[in-house]
Amino acid sequence: MFISSLSKNIPDFILRPTYRVYENKLISEIMEDRVPRHVGLIMDGNRRYAASKGLPAYYGHDMGMKKVEEFLEWANEIGIKVVTLYAFSTENFNRDDDEVKHIMDMFEQRFKEVATNEKIIENRVRVKAIGNISMLPENVRLAIQEGESATENFNNMALNVCIAYGGRMEIIEAIKRILDGCNGGIISPDEIDAKLLSENLFTKGLPDPDIIIRTGGEVRLSNFLLFQSAYSELFFLNVYFPLIRKIDFLRVIRDFQRRNRRFGR
Repeated sequence: MFISSLSKNIPDFILRPTYRVYENKLISEIMEDRVPRHVGLIMDGNRRYAASKGLPAYYGHDMGMKKVEEFLEWANEIGIKVVTLYAFSTENFNRDDDEVKHIMDMFEQRFKEVATNEKIIENRVRVKAIGNISMLPENVRLAIQEGESATENFNNMALNVCIAYGGRMEIIEAIKRILDGCNGGIISPDEIDAKLLSENLFTKGLPDPDIIIRTGGEVRLSNFLLFQSAYSELFFLNVYFPLIRKIDFLRVIRDFQRRNRRFGR
């Protein structure tokens, strides 16, 4: 906070080394044996960032996509194994047609680039889209298949992109699959429990998120990983997503490690 409050009055050539020193200090405080396995990220504030610059919404989305690349580098640096991004909700389809088209074009381009992305390949990142993929345009669905196929055997880090996603819808779809099993005699109603429901969610096989970070200053989950986040530690940052800094991220990790997670015990 001290650095942030002074930053407007400090020349950049002084501020950058100061941030570097602070980053190193934060990294030194992070305990390797308590690094979260799974971090969920609600990337809020792209449009408001663009508006603050007097620019169209698509500019904010482009800046947000560039920031995702930085965020993944930060996560990989400290050993986080799973990152789940809230990229596009089912409700986001109600936005302006031109904005939605730009976002879809952006998704198509990024998923196609996964197959040749040097950092994805070098760090062996498995990329997967999570959500009601059938709602997406065909070109985006094909690009997703291309990106997923190219990385399906990577196992160092998992990147889940929630696209056409809604937490309530995810739970409802899981219940439908379980009921189909009951009607077919495969599952007895007495066998239905939290574990079975979890196994029928889009995140099957992944640990629940230890942390959920939301940027943009809003304090709510907005239909993101509702079942999986039951015991997640929540962090709400008052900064637009394109402006999140590495020190903001590292503070979250440090503060997470200082919390006593009792899981109801």
